[in-house]
Amino acid sequence: MPVIKIPTPLRSYVNGLAEVPVAGATAGEAFENLLVQFPAMRPHLTNSRGELRPFVNLFLAENNIRDLQGLATPLSRDDRLNLIPSIAGG
Repeated sequence: MPVIKIPTPLRSYVNGLAEVPVAGATAGEAFENLLVQFPAMRPHLTNSRGELRPFVNLFLAENNIRDLQGLATPLSRDDRLNLIPSIAGG
């Protein structure tokens, strides 16, 4: 089963978990499964149309899925996605 690694600032939405096992054959299915398991994350990661916000990135190994096949990027059962939101501050 693929896993999504959760960055520290978002772990409060996933009961403190550093990694969440997800079902899905594609990055999009895995991401949607994460949001079904933890619906409080949805408004922080998707826009009103349910699309991944521009500042939210999913990496498969060292590759941003946007540079692969986007949410249609196929996953194997041992893949790890890294959820990396851009963080602004000053």
